[in-house]
Amino acid sequence: MIFNSLVIRVIILNILLVAVVIGTFTMFHIRREEQHLIQSTRESAKLLLTTVEKSIFNSMRVGNSYDVQAILEMVGRSHRLTNVRIFHPDGTILKSARPDEIGRQIDSFDLNLYQNNRSEGVFKTDNGEVLGMVKPIVSDERCFICHGYGRKVVGVLNLNFSLNEMTGQIWESYQFFMLHMVVSIVILSAGTSFLLLRFVKRPIETMAETMAKVEEGDLSVRLEPKYADEMGSLVRSFNSMVDNLQKAQAELEEYHYQQMQRADRLASVGEMATGLAHEIKNPLAGISGAISVLAEDFPESDPRREVVDQILAQIARLNKTVTDLLYFGRPGKPEFSWVDINGLIKETLFFVGQHPEARNIHRVKEFARDLPPAWADVKQIQQVFFNIIINAIQAMEEGGTLTVQTSRAINATGTDVLRVEISDTGPGIAPAALERIFVPFFTTKNQGTGLGLPICKQLVEQHGGMLKVVSKIGEGSTFIIEIPVQQHPSFESKEEPRVET
Repeated sequence: MIFNSLVIRVIILNILLVAVVIGTFTMFHIRREEQHLIQSTRESAKLLLTTVEKSIFNSMRVGNSYDVQAILEMVGRSHRLTNVRIFHPDGTILKSARPDEIGRQIDSFDLNLYQNNRSEGVFKTDNGEVLGMVKPIVSDERCFICHGYGRKVVGVLNLNFSLNEMTGQIWESYQFFMLHMVVSIVILSAGTSFLLLRFVKRPIETMAETMAKVEEGDLSVRLEPKYADEMGSLVRSFNSMVDNLQKAQAELEEYHYQQMQRADRLASVGEMATGLAHEIKNPLAGISGAISVLAEDFPESDPRREVVDQILAQIARLNKTVTDLLYFGRPGKPEFSWVDINGLIKETLFFVGQHPEARNIHRVKEFARDLPPAWADVKQIQQVFFNIIINAIQAMEEGGTLTVQTSRAINATGTDVLRVEISDTGPGIAPAALERIFVPFFTTKNQGTGLGLPICKQLVEQHGGMLKVVSKIGEGSTFIIEIPVQQHPSFESKEEPRVET
């Protein structure tokens, strides 16, 4: 459709506006010219009427009525006059430029002008429009000899002025102004259309074609700004945008390449770690067993027993590290069942309470009552809780408060989740470490493997959930675990949350 083009709509609107504005001014000027011509014609007719009146009065004053007739016939020869005459107040024509109508009744419209006390009027005849003018001839002292004493109307001077010439001039003016209007509209519209098509539509079409190439992936295209106007500014902005896109694409490609390299290295490390774990785990078990057997030959008071115990502790630490490596490389598939989250946390806190480092820790439990059961693997979720709680306790070396909260909420993605928040009052995590806390093998502990939190994150994500952390230096940290709520037919929440200490 032609009207789908913005430039075409602007051109059409411009033509309409120009036509309306010029047409309005044209009609105004035509009306003004018409009024001017009418006024000029009226003044000419009045001047002629006054001249004829004075001539007739001078002739009648000396009693020369033949001169009156001659004057009327002479004036009546003008092509602009249709008739000049004098009629009696009763309508009988007394004198006329056309002698054949003397004695007849005057036309009704001329008589009506006099009877209605009007001096002029416009009316139509067979020969076109006529301006009719009447002026009563009143006797004075010089006329008493012929017309008797007393002032009275002795006749009415009537002049009919043809308006055909004026009408022709008005029509010529109208044609001139209309032609001027049409020419102006054509010239202005053509000029505006040329400017819009040349400097707006063509650059926009070129830019649209170039943008299509960009959409297809060709970021090498550029536009050449030809003018220092708004379109030139738009072209420069477009080129800048494509430059930024090209830089971003290069950065993304480089980042993707690095991520692929990293993933490849991690995959290789994972395969190697799994192999090493299997190769190390079995010898460690043999060494541990052999040392235990040897230790039985030592009496309780033998100082060598302390050395053996330290060796066994280091072997247990190595075994745990190897187990974590093996589990991180090949985590087991979760075995889902309905799990009471509040009960599972209570059980985990009981086990944690036996840990020596938990003696100076004050525990606060804020559990939501009748929390719906979670569809999860009991062992894996308990492992997540255990690891995070142990980390929180270890962060509070000089004691503090451990707070565990459970609730049901709608997360940022609009998902209905079971939320578990585990907070400590430790020193907090530095921003630089916070960014890498879930990166495998990253740890801030002297004896940590750096696999605990990555394993927890992996286990939570296997359940379709999310693990995140919020921390401020000097205020502690909060780990947030979100597990999606699955529909359970027997659950219906009614009670308020409860707080336990």
